[in-house]
Order: sequence, then structure tokens, then C-alpha cells
Amino acid sequence: MNKFFKISMLQVFTAAILLVMTHGSFAAGLMNPKNSRYQDLQIKQHHVNVVIEDGYAVTAVEQVFYNPNTTDLEAVYAFPVPEKASVGEFTYWIDGSPVTGEVLEKKEARRVYEAEKTAGRETAITEQDSYKTFDSTVYPVRAQQEVQIRLVYIQPVHIDTGIGRYVYPLEEGGVDEEKVSFWTSNDTVEQAFSFNVTLRSSYPVDMVRLPAHPQAQVTTVSDQQWTATISNQANSAIDDGVIGAQGLVAEHTPVNASKFRLDTDIVVYWRHQQGLPGTVDMVAHKESANGRGTFMLTVTPGEDLSAINQGRDWIFALDISGSMQGKYHSLVEGVNQGLEKLNPADRFRIILFNSNAQELTNGYVAVTAENVKKYSQELERIAPNNGTNLYAGIKKGLKGLDADRSSAIILVTDGVANVGVTEKKGFLELLKNYDVRLFTFVMGNSANRPLLESMAKVSNGFALNVSNSDDIIGMIMSATSKLNHEALRNIKIKFDSVKVKDLTPENIGSLYRGQQLIVFGHYWGDGIARVTINGSISGHSKIYTSEFSFPQIATLNPEIERLWAYAKIEDLQNQMDYLGKDADIKQAIVGVAKEYGLVTDYTSMVVVREEVFQQHNIDRSNQQRVQKEQQARKQRVSQPVRSNRVDEQKPMYSNPRPSYGGGAFGLWALLMFLPLLLANVIKKRPIYS
Repeated sequence: MNKFFKISMLQVFTAAILLVMTHGSFAAGLMNPKNSRYQDLQIKQHHVNVVIEDGYAVTAVEQVFYNPNTTDLEAVYAFPVPEKASVGEFTYWIDGSPVTGEVLEKKEARRVYEAEKTAGRETAITEQDSYKTFDSTVYPVRAQQEVQIRLVYIQPVHIDTGIGRYVYPLEEGGVDEEKVSFWTSNDTVEQAFSFNVTLRSSYPVDMVRLPAHPQAQVTTVSDQQWTATISNQANSAIDDGVIGAQGLVAEHTPVNASKFRLDTDIVVYWRHQQGLPGTVDMVAHKESANGRGTFMLTVTPGEDLSAINQGRDWIFALDISGSMQGKYHSLVEGVNQGLEKLNPADRFRIILFNSNAQELTNGYVAVTAENVKKYSQELERIAPNNGTNLYAGIKKGLKGLDADRSSAIILVTDGVANVGVTEKKGFLELLKNYDVRLFTFVMGNSANRPLLESMAKVSNGFALNVSNSDDIIGMIMSATSKLNHEALRNIKIKFDSVKVKDLTPENIGSLYRGQQLIVFGHYWGDGIARVTINGSISGHSKIYTSEFSFPQIATLNPEIERLWAYAKIEDLQNQMDYLGKDADIKQAIVGVAKEYGLVTDYTSMVVVREEVFQQHNIDRSNQQRVQKEQQARKQRVSQPVRSNRVDEQKPMYSNPRPSYGGGAFGLWALLMFLPLLLANVIKKRPIYS
């Protein structure tokens, strides 16, 4: 693919991403009813402790709420659901002691909570509002007193083309109109705020950045261990990264603290050193030699995907709904510049959608100066309005595909489908009937991530999650790198010599340049296994193999069990998306969630007094799991950083993994200049108030 096409896609994706930067959003925060005769409840302290290690992140959030009123009240704290994150611990301090919650079916958990609330006893609950928010509700916040809670969630962490990314989401997004209209959000931390991340990497890291938070203090412990801290305290003591049973809040005494607003996502980037090999890493948990083990296998392919040079057809599906007002001209400018630089061998169509869909181009048009000028002017005259009929926009884009040419849809939307077909199944059924790749950006924390990611996967495309605090140019470069290269498709993975079952995801699909393959599963026994990955590149079969050992006993990473459970629940939910609502699949999700202590659409985590757990015959299995995980974290942090690579003796890849250049003109250099490049587009809000 020539340089003109690369420039064009950079410009087009710039337009797509700029939508995020100007999108008005609601901050995460304590929710208070409108027109209340009571003073707002306050967030006195908010402390975040993140440990990224062994391919996953553990995030602990501790908060102290205060009720300035003379009446006991209920506090509801809502924050966006992080990408592929599952809540495994919710702890509420009762009579000064932490009490860990247990997972029940959603209706039953709510019934227990309401019964305790009616009785005037201490209780708390964490629920998931679909893909939008985790809502933690606490009762009572006693008059002129404080309450303390802790939430811990875990999520896999991917490396993409040598760069890792972690997001602590705080911008709520405001897509739930009913909730937004009824509640106001108090997003200000009155006293002490801290964010502390510890990165422990199996492979050397040469840079850590927090692009939206230049005040962060980044420290190098070694080339495999880094820390970063944000705090509004002049002299604060930050915990060492261990999530202990006694909590974090006591460790933070506010000194000369200024108020902190929970309205800006915290994004952490790290870059691996260049020249690292393609590798296979494995983390396992197995408590007994004769028992069942759980593993997470991470495959980082070597560089063997060639560049694509032939002409393509591009369909731009552009959202012109009312939510696009104020950012539409940024979109048009980016598309205009992109069209001017398109490869002469390419063709394009432009589809517009709001409550309905229309085609601006009347079929494919050649890339000529006249056509570019014509459609640029027509785009400029459009005024965004009405709702979002995403289905109509995609369907219109799929009409008229040329079977003799490679085709792709670039979907640009910041909204949630609210007109016409809105069920996920309808979108998946539509896309699987066409040979076309869908590439989309999941823009903002409240975008319908499950829908957009499923659409991309069923079309063998990809979705990129984007935050307002992201390095925008980095996201663009990551996307264009993938589009400029072949992909490994129809991937299958096979294990021999060791009994392996319950692999998830069941359908892997495609792998693009720089992406990792992460697979979870169960195993029995131990010893050397032969692992084979089959796929195809441009229609030609490709096979990769290696041999490595599955451990007889491994107890340092018990969180792997929850990660497997979350991935299994995703697979079950995908089945339901295709088959429609199914009572058996729903019950399977509930069963897995209850066994592994996960908050889902169908389960919640409730906290009551210990004697009330006994009265309701609620087993304390999650409390035991939490204690086991806490002990393992203490062990890990006391030991040197470990290598999880398992294919050293028989490497699966002979080439190094792809990465971005580190020279003066490399990606990282571009990222360093991001604030200057976007200064005319972004107006930053103050972090402190």
C-alpha cells in the first residue's frame, strides 16, 4: 500500500477520533436526586490502587462518603464499566470492620438489600447497568457521619504493537437519558484523591506515559517495574501496591489537599523495548496435583503479515444524528483531507445516517480532485439532527458491494442505536451475510461497546476503544498499521498430551498486525503439551507450533479463575445474542457468576451484617476467594518480577514481534507532541477546582 493511502487513512481516522475529543460527557460521581431538600452527599476520599502484572490488571477503588445532613440518607455511586472488567470484591465497613459481599441473582440481591434497608440496618449492593455503569449503593450514610467502601475489579491487559494501555474510566458518557434527567452527579473529591499504578512486566519497558495527566509522577524501579502516581495531596504516603484487608484509606492523610474532580479518564501507556521476539506466555492456577487447573495463554506473534498494495473499496458510514452537533465540522474536515489523499486505485462511498439513512455518493466514485471537492462541499452543508438509526446506516453501506474487490466499512459514531433495529442479534445477522470488514472506534465509556465489538468480530474486522484522554495519534497509527497489512484468519488452537477443555473464546476469528491472542481454559494433570495454532493468510494455510510445560501446582495467580469465568460469560452472552433470550443460557451465566463471584447483568454483590448472611443461608464463598487473592497479591509483590514465557526451548515464532519505531520520527515521538498537535481542537477542562 503506497504512502498516499497511509496518509489518507490517518486523516480519516483523525476525523473519527476527534469526535471523542469534543464530545460532552458526564463525570462519574455520587448521585443525588434533583430538587432535593437535602445537601449533596460528599465524596471525602477516593483512592485507586492498580497493579498490572502477568497479563492482567487488578484495580482497587476505595471511597469515603460523608453526609452533611441531619438525616440518614442513601448514597449511590456510579462509574463506567471498564473494558472487559469484572467486579470480584465489594467491601463495606460496618462498625469499623470490612465486610465483603457475596454474589446472588440480581433480583434476590436487591430483595435482601431492600429488606435490610427497611429494617434500618447497614447494607450495600453493587449492580451492573448493562454495558453502561457499575452502581454501588450504600445505606445508611448516617447523619453527619462517613461510610467507607472498597471495590476491586480485574481485567486482561493487552499489548498492541509493543504498546500497553490501561484506562481508569471516569467520564460517564451521559447516554442513559432517563438516569441523567433524574439525577445530578457530585463528582468532586473534597479531601484526598490518589491514583497509584504499579507496572510489573515480564519484558523490558522503556517508557511510561499518562498523556492527559502531566502532573503524574512516574518512577523507574527497573526496566521491568515502573510506578506512576497522581495525588491532590502535598505530602501523601502512597501504599506499596498491596490490596490489604485493612484498606487503603487509613494510609492517606490529606495535607494541603485541593479538590479533585472525577471527570477525566486516567490513561496509562507503556512501551516495550524494540526487538523483542514473538512469544508464548502462560499464567496458571492449580491448587492440587489431582485437581483442575485454569490457565491464561497469551500469544504475541512474530512479524509475518505482509503489507497490502492493491486497491480497495471504502464505505464511510457517518453518524449525523443530533449528538454530533458541535463536532460534525471536525469530522468533515478530517474526511475531506482523507479523500484528497486516497490511493487513485481506491474507490469510496459515503453513507449518512440519523433517524434514517441516505447515500451521498450514489454508488462508488473514483478518487479525482473534482469528486473530492464535490462531496466535501456537500458534507459541509449537512446539519446534524434527530436520532441514531445505526442499523439503517450499516444496511445502506452493505448494498452494492463489489465481489471482485476488497471492501471495508469505516463506522464513525459516538451514539447508541435508538431508532429502528436496536437488538444486537439483528446487526450480527445482517453482517454475517456479507464478505466485508467492519472497522469501528468504540468512542467514550458509555458507547455500546458489546454491540460494536460484536459487529466488528462477526465481520472479521476490529474495534478500538477510545477515551477522551487517549493519545489520539497513537490510536490512529495503530489502526492504520493493521489496515495496511494482511491478517491471520480462521484461527484454531489445539492442545495435545495434556487434557485441556473449556477453551474460551470459543470462536477466535482473526488476528491483525500487532494484536495478541489471549485464550483461557481448564486443564488436568501436568507435563509437556504440544500446542498448535492453525490459520490462513491471504487464503494460504499457516501453522505455528511449540511445546511447553503445564504446572502440577501453581498458586500465585488465583485471579485467573475469575478471568476465565468472565470470558466464559462473554461466550454465553454471545450465544444468547445469536439465539435470542434463552432461559438455559441465562441460568448458565448466573451459575458461573455465582461460583466465581462476579457482578454481571444477571447477578449483583450484596453486603449485610455477618449474622444476616447466616440468617439468609448465604454461603461466604466469595469472602474466602477474596482472602485467597489478597494473600497471593502480597506474595507476588514481595518477589522479583517473573517471566511468564513458556516457549523459550521451542519458540513458536522465528521473527521479532512488530513494534513502533523509537527514533526521532517514530510513533512515540509523535505521541510526545500530541498536546501541541491537538491544541486547536481540544479545550482541556481543569483537573482541580
